[in-house]
Amino acid sequence: MTTTLYFIRHCQPNYDNHDDFNRELSEKGLQDRQFLLDFFVNKKVDMIFSSPYKRAYDTVKPLAKKLALDIHTISDFRERKIDNVWIENFTEFTKKQWADFSYKLSDGESLREVQDRNIRALRNLLVEQVDHSILIGSHGTAISTIIKYFDDSFDYDAFDKIKSLMPFILEMTFEHLTCQSISLHNIFTGDCHEIYPL
Repeated sequence: MTTTLYFIRHCQPNYDNHDDFNRELSEKGLQDRQFLLDFFVNKKVDMIFSSPYKRAYDTVKPLAKKLALDIHTISDFRERKIDNVWIENFTEFTKKQWADFSYKLSDGESLREVQDRNIRALRNLLVEQVDHSILIGSHGTAISTIIKYFDDSFDYDAFDKIKSLMPFILEMTFEHLTCQSISLHNIFTGDCHEIYPL
């Protein structure tokens, strides 16, 4: 039995809001949700889950309304906690984290910790929602650590190529707990890039 997971990276947020939990979508982000409605128009979706962060939740909200489905939040799908203060040199910090998956600031998370909780949540869904098609509102770094788990060659350079793409869709298919395929969809261009298996 095949289970399909669609991880949706949130649309563009308002970066002027430094509150990570409550950061809303920008005007462009709100408009770009239409691309998601178009992408899923002929696709089966049984359930919708989301990170509790506002930008992820609000990204999948129109889809949930159109499909008449509730959104169930899962805290483990939240984005990485960087620190309790705003980081100005974000690129330098991100490179350090990708170079060392255990690196973190005093009040933040390492990418290993982010990966561990995201994979745990993913596996729980695979056990509980067998043979379903599931949509998950999530975040760029969180999704990238999931890719890294299944494809260890995924590195900072690969992350850098997709970090500005909001939203994008990571489609994963599983037979029970075994990953069969991973594809990255650019919904703006219609391009689909198979990540796994290579």
